[in-house]
Amino acid sequence: MEAELMALAAAGATAFVQQMASDSWVQARDRIVSFFSRRGGEGHVIEGDLETSRGELTVAVQTGDEQAVFDVEAEWRTRLRRALSANPDAASELRAVLDELALDRSDQQGAVAHNVIIGGVQHGPVVQAGSIGSLNFGAPSGQA
Repeated sequence: MEAELMALAAAGATAFVQQMASDSWVQARDRIVSFFSRRGGEGHVIEGDLETSRGELTVAVQTGDEQAVFDVEAEWRTRLRRALSANPDAASELRAVLDELALDRSDQQGAVAHNVIIGGVQHGPVVQAGSIGSLNFGAPSGQA
């Protein structure tokens, strides 16, 4: 059972760090604060710690500091592991939070496409898009 809780803590930390860099951070943060608050943590302290971690993550990503990104994730993995060790019944709640966060992320992600142009010579732009309202190359029509 301990290995399962460790894996869950690792998955949670990864999800938290991914959410820190997303547009839905505020909603995710509130869910995470709520989880820790029910485990005896003070909500405003947890929220402050999450925002500090988010700031560190932002700087780390901007500067390419992979170790700092790893450190942020490790911190939350440790906190989750401790929360789960103290109360193994919290695992089901954490799974529910992770499921919600995964749904939020899937709503934000678009389709991924990979195309390769083989053969021939392209002497101009090649564009792939799901929808383009207006696209012009060069001078507007009627002007030279």
